[in-house]
Amino acid sequence: MIPAELEKNILQAKSKGQTPFYVTATAGSTVFGAFYPLHDIAEICEMHKLWMHVDAAWGGGLLLSRNHSYKLSGTERANSVIWNPHKLMGIPLQCSAILTGEKGLLGACNQMQTGYLFQPDKLYNVDFDTGHKSIQCGRHVDIFKLWLTWKAKGTYGFEAQINRYMELAKYFYKVLKRKDNFKLVFDAKIAPKIKAQMIEEGTAMLNYQPYGDKVHFFRMVFSNPATRQTDVDFVIDEIQRLGKDL
Repeated sequence: MIPAELEKNILQAKSKGQTPFYVTATAGSTVFGAFYPLHDIAEICEMHKLWMHVDAAWGGGLLLSRNHSYKLSGTERANSVIWNPHKLMGIPLQCSAILTGEKGLLGACNQMQTGYLFQPDKLYNVDFDTGHKSIQCGRHVDIFKLWLTWKAKGTYGFEAQINRYMELAKYFYKVLKRKDNFKLVFDAKIAPKIKAQMIEEGTAMLNYQPYGDKVHFFRMVFSNPATRQTDVDFVIDEIQRLGKDL
């Protein structure tokens, strides 16, 4: 997001009699892993009294890394944040959290207080009836998986895991930069063909991504704690092997 364009569009909407009320800023986009300039966006939202939401589904886990948490600077100024521990932190699906700075807001918006489920005159303390506080009501308690894993790994364990992912991404980039037969964006028809051959041979599964009028390219995401540099080397070698005759 370009902050100047955001403000331009807000002013344009107001001039038409419309009422902007909400801005979503991404912290770790799905395709590029991009982080929006959160402080600049926050300034605009505060000036125009807009609700600022940060989509940190992917990037939220970086808060656990002292080396990389700066990428999320400005998140603290948001009105709400979404964070998916089942992504970068590797918690089993599904595990998502939405956080707001206003206590009781989510409960007020989502609780149903159905009389046949949450009677106020039970024998025990009804504060322990948490179903009406959850959007999912009677489904699995997602937060329990996060709590258990956090107890097992600890904050430093998560930090080491996330730092490792970032190191692997940096290593992957450096290896490709040294190779004359690789570009950071592939020819439009090459990536799908290489993926098809990989699947047929059972060697790897890589995601490729079209983006607007740009060519298809492989989208590399590191979120498996077992991944090593040797795995990165194998993937690069496999792309070269399958792509040399295309």
